[in-house]
Amino acid sequence: MFLDSVTIEVRGGRGGSGAEAFRREKGVPRGGPAGGDGGKGGDVRLEADPSLTTLADYRYRRHHAAERGRHGEGSNRTGRSGRDLVLRVPPGTIAVDDETGEALGELLDPDDTLLVARGGRGGRGNVRFTSATRQAPRRWEPGGAGDQRRIRLELKLLADVGLVGEPNAGKSTLLARISAARPRIADYPFTTLTPNLGVVDLPDFRSFVVADIPGIIEGAHKGKGLGHRFLRHIERTRALAMLLPVDVPDPARTLAGLRSEIERYSPRLAELPWAVVFSKMDLVAGGGGGDGGSALPAVAAPGAWATYHVSAVTGRGVTEMLEGCWRQLAAQREGPGREPPGDL
Repeated sequence: MFLDSVTIEVRGGRGGSGAEAFRREKGVPRGGPAGGDGGKGGDVRLEADPSLTTLADYRYRRHHAAERGRHGEGSNRTGRSGRDLVLRVPPGTIAVDDETGEALGELLDPDDTLLVARGGRGGRGNVRFTSATRQAPRRWEPGGAGDQRRIRLELKLLADVGLVGEPNAGKSTLLARISAARPRIADYPFTTLTPNLGVVDLPDFRSFVVADIPGIIEGAHKGKGLGHRFLRHIERTRALAMLLPVDVPDPARTLAGLRSEIERYSPRLAELPWAVVFSKMDLVAGGGGGDGGSALPAVAAPGAWATYHVSAVTGRGVTEMLEGCWRQLAAQREGPGREPPGDL
């Protein structure tokens, strides 16, 4: 099950209490203090694990507490510190304090860690309270409580290119064609209920990640349809491919609607490089391969880096689209303002 948002409660371990103890020693009042300090409570940390793609592990188990520190002992022995609790999450996870709304941090790269609840300090034993006027103190301290907070985990998938389009635009079919991903495919709207990731492998050991986002409809930025629940998954993409099926009645209006929903949801997304991809070219005469003598559909898209015509069924134009996406991504890696080479 894909789960991209969950609220959990975390608690750092309580520190161990200090000890009140005395050693037996001739000529020393009561043998002298010998109570050791308590151990520190364990911390709660998040760690990015690239083998995970969902937050489903936290759907039913909402309470997570680190181990408490052990109490101090006699002979000046300090209690053992509590073990840290490591909660593994997918890369791209953001942690937010659910009560204050404060962003605690995000985990983007594998093995990134984030401290979300600190363990309590250990209490001091009576040996710490010895002074010139107090040779045999009976004072000791209890361990401190660990941090306790309710945090909201939100997952934003990490992908290079996001496939954006209305329901039944052919996004899932295209993703299945260009990668090993096997998203659900059917001939009715909203077949894709969860985002899907696929790795595209190109010659010369090149690869990039593509995300298939559930269909966007008018009002998606307000939560209509599957709405902003999944729109956030394209926030971390570096480029967008706007899919327009060739059988759509008004391509210009459809493209304008998609661009409008993206801009209303996040102005930053509207600034990402984007391309127009006419999908389902196998539905038009001669669209299965070759020129076919049929005029290619077109739409005014002055902000797009290119327009592609593809058929996920026959494979027409798919290679050209993937190579174009790769060049666009490579240009971004080399620095802002650099024009992609080739036909872009």
